[in-house]
Amino acid sequence: MMEPIHKYFRLGTLSWMSFPTDRYDPVDAVRHIARDGDLDAVEITDYKDPEVKKQIRHILTQSHLSVAYGAQPVILGENLNPNSLDEPERRMAQERLLEAMEDAKSFGASGFSFMAGAWCEDGKEEALLQLKKTARALCSRGSSLGMAVELEVFDFDLDKKVLIGPAPLAARFAAEMRQVTNNFGLLADLSHFPTTYEDSAFAVRAMRPYLTHFHIGNAVVTPEKDAYGDKHPRFGYPHGANDVGELYDFFAVLRQEGFFNSRNPIMLSAEVTPRPGEEAEIVLANTKRVINRAWSVL
Repeated sequence: MMEPIHKYFRLGTLSWMSFPTDRYDPVDAVRHIARDGDLDAVEITDYKDPEVKKQIRHILTQSHLSVAYGAQPVILGENLNPNSLDEPERRMAQERLLEAMEDAKSFGASGFSFMAGAWCEDGKEEALLQLKKTARALCSRGSSLGMAVELEVFDFDLDKKVLIGPAPLAARFAAEMRQVTNNFGLLADLSHFPTTYEDSAFAVRAMRPYLTHFHIGNAVVTPEKDAYGDKHPRFGYPHGANDVGELYDFFAVLRQEGFFNSRNPIMLSAEVTPRPGEEAEIVLANTKRVINRAWSVL
């Protein structure tokens, strides 16, 4: 396309994925992103150190970046289950997420994303009701904070194995949530489509009315190959399912389905992470090259 991608999307990246916290200082990570004029947005997460939080807030204040907060690392790192059939366990997850939401607001985040807990084949309907309790509590608090709440769609049987889950189930859940709140949406990730045995056309159209946020990335879904599962390797990684062609298809479906909105651009973040021995800056540059190529031939 002749028009820049920034006209229709707030192009961002997940700071903790682009610069893994076990290898990079989180303050330096956000500073690097804030200095990158190609990026319009950043997604941050939980930081334990008050001084780290203070420095990141200072950087974000200067940056003119749109900010979103991802609670997925909180859920995974603390083994929380927002749809646990054990009510005290579910409530504990809910309270921790509400605490994280207050933290998100302190960073100026406009959106708060989270994920479901473990897939539950036996008792799935009850688990969905439990997840709805948690989501409604988050949406209620989010409404008072002026914040959108977004549920990210993951795989259900390959790696993370969570309740939400395939696109049709995500759409069903979102439709029920929209009957009781107007600040709930779904976050769709291109790198998760191969892990749920779906493609862009099917997944985006199934969830169309409820999509408010996008991630893009790659996945290896060939068993016994390096980075198999939900590891988010760079585009072009050996045996990866997504590259320029798949990103082109994704953009084409988004255009067909009316997501190119210049008045209110949706956040579209890269979710790629360097594999061992790879450099974060190179992998992020790789991602931008793939985006530019796919966009240019759209």
